[in-house]
Amino acid sequence: MTTFAQLTTTAVSDAEADLVVPESREALIDAYLELVDEREPFLIIGGGSNTIVSDDGFPGRVLKIETRGLEFEDADGHVLVRAEAGESWPGLVDRAVFEGLSGIEALAGIPGSVGATPVQNIGAYGQELSDVLTRVELLDADTGAVEWVDAADLGLGYRTSVLKRRERVGLVLRVELRLTRVGDGAGAPVQYAQLAKALGVEIGDRVDVAAQRDAVLRLRATKGMVLDASDPDTRSSGSFFVNPIVRHDFARELPSEAPRFPAGEGEDGEPLSKLSAAWLIDHAGVKRGFALPGSGAAISSKHTLAITNHDGATAQDIVELARFVRARVQQEFGVVLIPEPNLIGLEI
Repeated sequence: MTTFAQLTTTAVSDAEADLVVPESREALIDAYLELVDEREPFLIIGGGSNTIVSDDGFPGRVLKIETRGLEFEDADGHVLVRAEAGESWPGLVDRAVFEGLSGIEALAGIPGSVGATPVQNIGAYGQELSDVLTRVELLDADTGAVEWVDAADLGLGYRTSVLKRRERVGLVLRVELRLTRVGDGAGAPVQYAQLAKALGVEIGDRVDVAAQRDAVLRLRATKGMVLDASDPDTRSSGSFFVNPIVRHDFARELPSEAPRFPAGEGEDGEPLSKLSAAWLIDHAGVKRGFALPGSGAAISSKHTLAITNHDGATAQDIVELARFVRARVQQEFGVVLIPEPNLIGLEI
């Protein structure tokens, strides 16, 4: 018996999963189309790092993505890397660094599978997948066709994409990244102040790709954001809430010390600002290590943005704490936090 606790990094829900685990790319295509044709609910899981399932489980089959395979192609001074959806994302970053390729070194340590990365448009420490993603190979849910879709057509934004916003799009089979070959040379410019400080350089400086990757892993570890079986702070889905995007005028009304960053313009042309969800949580009075009475869930002892399975938590424990956090932030600052993980059979 395989439970959802075994399939997800938050490790909650002892309900059994009705698993389908295709052993090849062809078997994956067949299995997905069969599930679509059945017109019954089904759930797709890769690394399980961004999914939290109800204690009651899921009323349908679970398609586990485990396809493997990497291709490297030189192209006009760059290297196109094509990776099967079931490849480990941290493993792909390590391989790119080993090959002397730059473009994803700041995304080191983000748990999960490659196929999930464009869904969320993952990002960290000044890099986003959209910076290097050229296209994804998509299995269309309606037609059954397999075709490459350009990154420009995926509606990539801050932790979102067409793949996330629409229920019936298809299944990501492969992704293609355009990386820069630097060999033993310096990688992409350091774009994040905390990373620059850790490396002892200025923003915009270039350092060795392995040095950047290693510094990112150290930073993530201090926040409990690198999976470690011995550390209960890592039994989480990482950042539970996305950093809010609000109107610039609203952001100006927040306390002067509240971090805020330019975030482009809204549909009406109004300037937007991105806030720090971690700062909002902390300054709403929810501190590191906080737990509701009798709950197995807790705010990480290292980082206020992570909700952890600290002591035998249930899925309900996780969402109850999330509701409390969101209510406190809304009451204090008028900001409604949006959860980042996929909540299956759960609401906050």
